[in-house]
Amino acid sequence: CASAPSSGCSKKEILSRSTGSAVLYVKVYEAEVLQYLKEQVPQIFCLKKELSPQEEEELTQSQLLHPLECFLFGEDPQQGLEKLKQGSTSSQLCGRVFKEGETVYSCRDCAIDPTCVLCMDCFQDSVHKSHRYKMHASAGGGFCDCGDVEAWKIGPYCSKHDPGAPTDECMLEPELYERTEKLFRILLPYFTDFLVWEQNFELPAELQPQRTDNAHYCVLYNDEHHSYDQVIYTLQRSVNCDQAEAQTHTALIDKEGRRAVKRGTLSSCQIAHDLIKSNSEHISLQPLRVEIIHAAVMAHQTFALRLGAWFQKIISYSAGFRQAFCQVALEPNTDRDRPCLISRLMLHDAMMYKGARKIVHELIFCTMLMETEFKRLFAIQFTKHYKRLQKDFINDDHERSISITALSVQIFTVPTLARQLIEEGNVIKVIVDTVLDLMREHLKDNQFVFLGYNSEKFSRIQVIFHDLRYILISKPSVWTEELRRQFLEGFRVFLGFLKCMQGMEEVKRQFGQHIVVEPEWEAGFSLQIQLRHILAMFQDWCSSDDEILLLAFKECHKVLMQCNNQPFHREATDYYMCKHILHVRPYKVSQEPVSIHLPISRLLAGLYVLLSGVCLLQVSYDYAQLAEYPLRSVVLAAQVSAEMWRRNGLSLVSQVYYYQDVKCREEMYDKDILMLQIAASKMHPNDFLMLILLRFELFDYFNGSCSSKDQDELVQWNRLIEEMLYLLIVITGERYVPGLSQVTKEDVTMREVIHLLCIEPMAHSSLVKGLPDNESHETGLESVITKVATFKKPGVSGHGLYEVKKERLVEFNPFFYHYSRSQHSKAEESQKKRRTHEGNDKALRPPVPPAFCPAFSSIVRVLCCDIIIHILRLVLEGAAEDRATHWTEGMIQRALHLIGQALIEEKTQLEDSTVDEVTFDFSLKARCSVFLLLSKIKGLPSLEAQKDMVKWLLQVSYLVSFLCALLLKILLNITHFLDQKAERKRKAEAAKLHRQKIMAQMSAMQKNFIESNKMLYDNMPESGMQGEPVASDQRVAVGPHRGSTPAEREVLTCILCQEEQEVVARGPAMVLTACVQRSTVLTQCRGKLPTNRAAGTLYPLFMPPELTMGTHTGSCGHVMHATCWQKYFEAVQNTTRNRLHAELIIDLENGEYLCPLCKSLCNTVVPLIPLEPLTFNYENAEIIGQHLTLPRWIQILSARIKGLKSVTQDNDFRSILSYGVQEPRRFSDSIVEMLVVCATTVHRVGLQTAPNELCPRVPLMAWNTCAFTIQAIENILQEENKPLFGSLQNRQLVGLKAIVQFSASQRLKSSHAVIQRHFTDMLGVLIPVMSRKNTPSILEVDFVHLLVGLVLSVPSLYQEETVDLQPSAVSSAYNHLHMLHLVTMAHVLQVLLSCTDFPSVMGGEETEEARAAAELYATVSQHTRSASSRGAFSYFWWVKLEVSIISFIMMVHAFGLMFGSVGSAVTSQGQMEALCSYLSLPCNVFQLFQDHRDTVTPLLQRWCGNPAITKALNSKTQIVRYPRRRNRLIDLPEDYSALLNQASHFQCPKSTDDERKHPTLCLFCGAMLCSQSSCCLSQLDGEDVGACTAHAATCGAGVGMFLRIRECEIVLMASKTRGSTYPAPYLDDYGETDPHLGRGNPLHLCPERYRKLNQLWQQHCILEEIARSLEVVNVMFAFEWQML
Repeated sequence: CASAPSSGCSKKEILSRSTGSAVLYVKVYEAEVLQYLKEQVPQIFCLKKELSPQEEEELTQSQLLHPLECFLFGEDPQQGLEKLKQGSTSSQLCGRVFKEGETVYSCRDCAIDPTCVLCMDCFQDSVHKSHRYKMHASAGGGFCDCGDVEAWKIGPYCSKHDPGAPTDECMLEPELYERTEKLFRILLPYFTDFLVWEQNFELPAELQPQRTDNAHYCVLYNDEHHSYDQVIYTLQRSVNCDQAEAQTHTALIDKEGRRAVKRGTLSSCQIAHDLIKSNSEHISLQPLRVEIIHAAVMAHQTFALRLGAWFQKIISYSAGFRQAFCQVALEPNTDRDRPCLISRLMLHDAMMYKGARKIVHELIFCTMLMETEFKRLFAIQFTKHYKRLQKDFINDDHERSISITALSVQIFTVPTLARQLIEEGNVIKVIVDTVLDLMREHLKDNQFVFLGYNSEKFSRIQVIFHDLRYILISKPSVWTEELRRQFLEGFRVFLGFLKCMQGMEEVKRQFGQHIVVEPEWEAGFSLQIQLRHILAMFQDWCSSDDEILLLAFKECHKVLMQCNNQPFHREATDYYMCKHILHVRPYKVSQEPVSIHLPISRLLAGLYVLLSGVCLLQVSYDYAQLAEYPLRSVVLAAQVSAEMWRRNGLSLVSQVYYYQDVKCREEMYDKDILMLQIAASKMHPNDFLMLILLRFELFDYFNGSCSSKDQDELVQWNRLIEEMLYLLIVITGERYVPGLSQVTKEDVTMREVIHLLCIEPMAHSSLVKGLPDNESHETGLESVITKVATFKKPGVSGHGLYEVKKERLVEFNPFFYHYSRSQHSKAEESQKKRRTHEGNDKALRPPVPPAFCPAFSSIVRVLCCDIIIHILRLVLEGAAEDRATHWTEGMIQRALHLIGQALIEEKTQLEDSTVDEVTFDFSLKARCSVFLLLSKIKGLPSLEAQKDMVKWLLQVSYLVSFLCALLLKILLNITHFLDQKAERKRKAEAAKLHRQKIMAQMSAMQKNFIESNKMLYDNMPESGMQGEPVASDQRVAVGPHRGSTPAEREVLTCILCQEEQEVVARGPAMVLTACVQRSTVLTQCRGKLPTNRAAGTLYPLFMPPELTMGTHTGSCGHVMHATCWQKYFEAVQNTTRNRLHAELIIDLENGEYLCPLCKSLCNTVVPLIPLEPLTFNYENAEIIGQHLTLPRWIQILSARIKGLKSVTQDNDFRSILSYGVQEPRRFSDSIVEMLVVCATTVHRVGLQTAPNELCPRVPLMAWNTCAFTIQAIENILQEENKPLFGSLQNRQLVGLKAIVQFSASQRLKSSHAVIQRHFTDMLGVLIPVMSRKNTPSILEVDFVHLLVGLVLSVPSLYQEETVDLQPSAVSSAYNHLHMLHLVTMAHVLQVLLSCTDFPSVMGGEETEEARAAAELYATVSQHTRSASSRGAFSYFWWVKLEVSIISFIMMVHAFGLMFGSVGSAVTSQGQMEALCSYLSLPCNVFQLFQDHRDTVTPLLQRWCGNPAITKALNSKTQIVRYPRRRNRLIDLPEDYSALLNQASHFQCPKSTDDERKHPTLCLFCGAMLCSQSSCCLSQLDGEDVGACTAHAATCGAGVGMFLRIRECEIVLMASKTRGSTYPAPYLDDYGETDPHLGRGNPLHLCPERYRKLNQLWQQHCILEEIARSLEVVNVMFAFEWQML
């Protein structure tokens, strides 16, 4: 037997060991292990009685894995593991494998390339957290690069993986390593065999059981062709399972890749097999993949999968285990025709199902890719089989994330490994050859033709280009001879691929008839988009070595000359113009085939510019020939723009669009322009221009040898002239290309940004979209943006905008060659408007361009040659002679721009002191022709828009003429001019000093006058100060001193018919739009809804103090006639039913509609009821007040209530009537009808019950919505630190007033007996002698609701069956006064009883109120001594008590104001005295207990003696603390990555798998939920709903606000079927949100936006926001919100 290696052996020594002896070494043990597996595996897996997952796992661990571990460690596994931990160190590589959707981070400053990423935990503990980082969701399959020194420029380690002791060597003891190797040599072949096993009915001979039974499985496999519903339907029809079981099967098939759907005999499984095939083929053209597998085979396959997970666990213990595994997996097979084990697994990857693939990939991640040497060996194997792996992937239907080919990113992006693979395996050639082989079916005559191509297959082929980009992503700093040779070989193969693209998909202009079938064009441009970075990277590699660059250029030129597409069909001809001759072959783009795909020509242009910077080419080339094909493409684009190719359809228009679009232009349009500039620099300028005129088919036009009267043809000529002049502007003016002029990439980016911002201010994301990116997806924007633009921060909506700096506007070029036609128009209009606003002329001057590099300096000769002068003269003559059909304003504008470019060039050369002799003579040639024509057209009315430009050109021409003729004289004039300027400046300074002296004298005189007349000034009021208002009378709303309610005439306009109408009680009803909704905004016990509201015992008669759930009524404040509203509502019902997905916007069944004016969501209307005029008799009130004291009032009410239950009640009735009665109010029928409509809606929505206007709870719900709405408004204002009134919006004020009057009118519609019973029950809380058995204690009610109910129901005591009266104003005043006093005292006691957890330490100022409170507290403590031992009254108690009382009094004040319409006396939030005076309360509310001592003392005893209070004080029940907690949205972390970190550790409570989850945060309570997942479905009202929907039902009464963390968006929910998305309150540094982390910039919380979200919730506007967003968006496909 071979001996085990020593603990200090190196990896290379391990790998070099003889495998033959090792195989012999394990033969003895292999038979025993396999025999054991043959016996045990079928007894655990795939039994007739299916075990639970827990039982199966326990048996597997005890019967199979534990014995293997015992053999591995040679002792108890736990003891062996402890020993191993003592001598091992943690790995320096993280290696965490990412799940789909997991958040990963990349550092933009330090990452070598964008594929270098960190997991959440490593990122949080790394230096990159403070750098410019990006975050995005992983597609799955990658792993964390922490610890990989080749992935990061700095900071390769986080704090957890910081290198300590070296861990690269084997750290296992010799005996342990020997056993490990022995065991892996047995189990790894077993594992591999069964993962790739293709015999469904046979096992290997050594595992074949002695007796085989007839147990088989029908196994269904996953594919990407059939939907969930199709598989569920097929299973229900084929294997007789119900829907739930079929759904379970389908979910597991999708997750694991396969699932046994039936167990039985071979015949029964065959029947199920055939049924599944036929049923699935009936639904879809392709049948489901289904196989029959013997139970024993199935058992071993299942265990092999479990063995893969065991391998991962064992390998994680030590690097030695990992090395042993890698050695066995990579060992060459003894049979040289068979690959090693890891290669077998790779080659069978496409045939394995999803679960097996995942196990294999994870094994590779944690073994091969974690060791440098083994990673190299694995990469060699991967490259060796690359072509076959890619072919298998193309034919596979699974996503790439679960394909072995996805591992290429882990290999090819390692710089050193990429170099080795190029040198040793020429991986560039392998990749390109693979693409060529896969695309060979599209080759025809050595060119690609994509007619009828398979788009799915083609998209998979394009993925291979990613691997080529990975290989080239890091260019070498040092070239070896082998690297040069192999790179050039790969480059030649790549040129061969480009040769197949050169000239492909030719188009020919259609004449006469429109094209019948649009040709395929997307495939070609998809290739171009994939190649754009690869082409740039090849050029970058070539530029790093001069020898490579020259050889690459020659190879590229050689291949270009071999291309024979788009040939000339005629011989060369001589063409004459302006005494110049051009000998060239004729070609007309409009008549002959032309292609827009010229990758070799464009690559050659890029290499030429690079080569011109390092050396001069020794060989002369035919530059006219080189420029021919790019010129054709440019002319094609021009002719398409001139609408000459309209009959060729939209496909050609789309090609031209992408040709010039930011996605493709760098390697298409820009390179064509570059090649034309190269030709312009090498050809004679007249020859060059004649060539351009020929290809634009304008040669005869400018030669005067053609004419036409066809208007369409004249229009086409004019458009072509415009495009030709534009091309000349671009060729001579666009110099921002490194190598073409002395500019850097940063300069190029700055210019792009300036021109984008000249269109309009833009957000950062819009700028990024408008800029081309590099191979690292970087645009360079951040490095230049602060130099050219200023940033304006966003408000609570919108996003931040960049505006171009004024000093950068001189660089604006109206004919910037990257502008589209629409962008050009917008930019021109924007800049002209800006110049007009600044008081300047409208001339948009050409900017001063940078100088060309020496190799291209001759391009400027084009601007002063004879042909250009001829062209400009003819263009201007057309305008000067007013030949309308021979010129357009666009032509003139472009001609003027060219003239401006030429003048600026000449002026620059004249001013350049380094130029000894200026050869640029444009002004000399243009003086007698062009400039004279400019003078003629200056005054033409038809060219008014160009007048300023012409003036500027003439001025510059004069200046240039002077510079040419009298340079010295001009210098002297300039000196004289500067002297004059200095003189003017001196005079201006003197005038300024004179003015300052005069102003100082005037100021001194004014001060003297004020001092002389000081008395006069002292008696005058200060104009800037506002005095304190002095009330003319004291306003009181309650009691005998209340003010009168004057009769007010209110005239309103209907928003529908625009007619005015006065609001009167007996007139036609006018209504207010309103929305009623349940609310938990104020709840003190979130998640608990009223449990007994159906029984009606407590809620809604008594609102609990927790305010568990209320009914809120809000209004937008818009008024309509009741009849107009009814007609509008009927119209909405009729029209909306036909709208697609209308139910997502409004619920027609529940009476919803949108306000006709503001489109707010409404579901009812509130009738407008005028206030009842009230004249108060103060003398009578004073007399009655002497008799109707609080005790007497209680006595009378008690007698009246008792009389309601007896037969004879005359005395009691007369006693209550004796203090004053009056006739009740009468309303018109239409108002009564609207009262019923509103009350029914409030009752239906608030109680979630069927509408029933006769239900006794209808008036209760009306009172409750009144009280709750008041509380909600007070909560909003307190939250915003605003006073109660004066800060209310008009819609809130009008709505609240209408709701209070509506609630007060309910007693007139409901049965007086019902109202009396409700009053009696409510009064029982305050007067215990009248309470019933289930009357709650004072700790169990909300006193605002109670007070509103009592005040609005007390008039019912004045009613009988035959008598219909209501209390007089005086009687009502005392009723309200005494009820308010009683409720206030009860609430004070409620607050005192709830204060049990404050420290009993005195502090603060000792006030009269505090002493009175302490005295009351002492009294209460005596009554409750038996219940609890309470400490002494403290200052802290008093503070809490005071805040609670002020809040209560403010809500009562709001109710009193709306109910009685006595003007408010409150001018600021803190005026407690004014509040109490308004409500007839003493400023010290504790004085009430002194004033009514005799009455209150027995009440106190009974209130405190309630058993419920005893239980509460003994902490047996929970008490609401006062002041109540004001609910806000939960606190969110400032940095969004903290939320992502929280989400990454989220574990679904109902699932144990590692599938992607959607952690969603409830912003109401902070609960983390698992949304859009089948694991967390629950039942709600009999149907399945998602976790968020179920949570919203309890947390927000159906309303929810959730933050989807990984998607970075807010979800608003209003019901099971309605919801919408909303921007998250997190912004990046550029003031923009980032839904789905598309851009990946760091995000930070915006407090203003989060505050707005909080207001949206507290103001009950979520429903409205959802309706608005859905109304704006055209919903084509309904989203299943209930599954969220």
